[in-house]
Amino acid sequence: MLTQRVHVDRVFHALGDPTRRAMVERMSEGPVTVSKLAKPLAITLAAVVQHLQILEASGLVRTEKVGRVRTCRIEAKGLFGGGAVD
Repeated sequence: MLTQRVHVDRVFHALGDPTRRAMVERMSEGPVTVSKLAKPLAITLAAVVQHLQILEASGLVRTEKVGRVRTCRIEAKGLFGGGAVD
């Protein structure tokens, strides 16, 4: 029960930020590279990566790096307790 509460807290924390919500909304259209995800946002690429780390820690997003390109996608099971929980 406690681990589920921790997971829910992480999800709400991740989605509590408007920038992260915008990023998730963009990823709902399909996988996207970090650079394309960052383009419409008025923040640095480093800030985008920090936001992605929070989304990944919550289990809502998964990223994959192939060569020099990192692609992000929504991890739907993260909404239902299947995400990364310590």
